[in-house]
Amino acid sequence: MEQYKNYINGQFRGSKNTFLSINPTTEESWAKISAANEEDVNDAVQAAFDAFNGGWSKSLPQQRIKVLRSIGDKLIENAELLGTIETKDTGKLFKETKFQANYIAEFYYYYAGLVDKIEGSTLPIDKPEMQVFTTRVPVGVVAAIIPWNSQMFLTAVKLAPALAMGNTIIIKASEIAPATLFEFAKIIDTLDIPKGVINIITGFADECGKILTSHPKVDRIAFTGGMQTAKHIVRNSAENLSQVTLELGGKSPVAVFNDARIDNALNGVTASIFGASGQSCIAGSRLYLQNKIYDEFLEKISNKAKSIKIGDPMIDSTQMGPLATIDQLKNIQEKIDKTVKQGGKIITGGEREDEFKKGWFFKPTIIECEHHNLPV
Repeated sequence: MEQYKNYINGQFRGSKNTFLSINPTTEESWAKISAANEEDVNDAVQAAFDAFNGGWSKSLPQQRIKVLRSIGDKLIENAELLGTIETKDTGKLFKETKFQANYIAEFYYYYAGLVDKIEGSTLPIDKPEMQVFTTRVPVGVVAAIIPWNSQMFLTAVKLAPALAMGNTIIIKASEIAPATLFEFAKIIDTLDIPKGVINIITGFADECGKILTSHPKVDRIAFTGGMQTAKHIVRNSAENLSQVTLELGGKSPVAVFNDARIDNALNGVTASIFGASGQSCIAGSRLYLQNKIYDEFLEKISNKAKSIKIGDPMIDSTQMGPLATIDQLKNIQEKIDKTVKQGGKIITGGEREDEFKKGWFFKPTIIECEHHNLPV
């Protein structure tokens, strides 16, 4: 069984508490993860704080450029490894996770290109004997809280700009599937990056997340995830008055009108909801059809849903893998059952895929609802 430990101040260290990560394709435990506690979080924040004040905040642009480019290079070099681990841990399609590991290297290259172009300005005032100017300075210690479903991408959009400006960071990986970020930590550890600049931990709400987001030495919180967790983060941040950025998911509507190119619309709708097994904060989970095309489009999209090939996410021909957790599967089934009780009509799917003996597979599902407020 794989062993993953928190990465704090340039060292991998275990914790008193551990939990198992389960492969959603096989339902088998495959990795043991160290769960960060209050001591671990405090040490990670202190390491980031010391690294910030110890020189990283005043590092030369050339040093930060070199670091960012080296991360991008290593992502490309290790794309297959990172993709394999992410697929094993989350059930996402390997062709997607491998592509994403390659693709996100561009974010690090982009911010590397911005490092030596960060400029201030001079401001005209009514006192000729004085000069007024602005200068941009790093914020300080950043706490980046990452969800499981697009973790390498959502790490890149937080980590790359933070490093470019001279900030240090604690990345809090989701406890649902953190293995990929710990593989990423192994890559970081091979690079010439000062200790404490990047720290990667995982853990549960009170023992880890609450301590991190209320810590007095955290200056900025960047969170991607659900609304309930976001409410806790806002309350916690009152303790340290840190800057907070919240990127929250929603029930994204897709509307198709009479003049649409039907084949293009069908492909777009299918990808928007069934990609990543529907586990995306930008999933097109509500579909509105204009009356004239309603019946035709509903029939065609139902046929496309039925034809989606479900299976092992490591196989190239697979179009949809399993759900990430058994809790997610149960949650979906409960919502479908509730919708049907409220008048929803299942057009296709609505139940577990029974072709496999193991794995949290669920059939692509389309439900026709008369009212906008279903499910509640």
